Parts: sequence; structure tokens; C-alpha cells
Amino acid sequence: MRIERVDSEALMLDWQLVHNEIIPTDPLSLEDVRERVGRNVLEVAYDGDVLVGCSTVRPPSAETSAVTVIARILPAYRRRGFGEVLYRRGLDRARQLGGDSVETIVLASNVDGLAFAASHGFVEIERYVLPGDTIPFITLRLADGLPR
Repeated sequence: MRIERVDSEALMLDWQLVHNEIIPTDPLSLEDVRERVGRNVLEVAYDGDVLVGCSTVRPPSAETSAVTVIARILPAYRRRGFGEVLYRRGLDRARQLGGDSVETIVLASNVDGLAFAASHGFVEIERYVLPGDTIPFITLRLADGLPR
């Protein structure tokens, strides 16, 4: 598995492709991705040259002391360990960023993502629906805080 930090337009397009496939209710434009690159750590994952997933690590902010870690794996590549690698990298980055807890956000229709989060000790803390949507996003927090 090869993981690249998003730092070029080609990598932004790959990150966008994965995000928009997994989050079809909230597709992002290339300009949206550019904005996120400036405030979050975005990475894309490949199996050889095949795009398999992406991740986002959002640092703590004035609103929350939690670091948000999101690993997204395209459905055809799930259950092969790719999500685990991205998740562990995200936890390492969360430790570097100094948050006191870890959260993730999963679209409620993503049953695989919810099962992955639950199997790693995340518990639901909030649900919200974007304007005009019907499928909620679920915010989950790692029950034991940020593992050291």
C-alpha cells in the first residue's frame, strides 16, 4: 500500500473521487478540496497504482479539542486491511496534533464504515442532517480517548 499526502491537483482529484463516491449526499468540488488541503491533512491510498481510499485528519479547533480522523475505502477494496492502515496513520497524526480525543464522522448509510468505527471503540455522540438531505451524518467519539 502506498499513501500520498495530497499536495498536487492530481492527488486532489483522486481524494475528491473517493470522497464523492463514499459521501454522495455531499459531493465536493475541486475548489472545496483545495480549501480542505489548507486546513486538514488529506491523504490518498493506492494498492500499487490503483486508488483504494483516502483519509482526512482535522486538527483541534476553537470549537473542539478533538482531532477528527476519517478513513474512507472504496467498497471494492474493503476488508483487505487498507482502512486499518489509514486509521492507524490518522491516530498517529492525531497524537502529533495534540488533541485530547478522537472523533470520526460516517454517513448513516455507510454500514461498513459504521461497523469499522464500532469495532475500533467509537460510540455515537451526535447525528445531523445537512440542509436538503435526508441521510444523517453520525459523529462518533473514541470511547477511551486518544490512545497513546
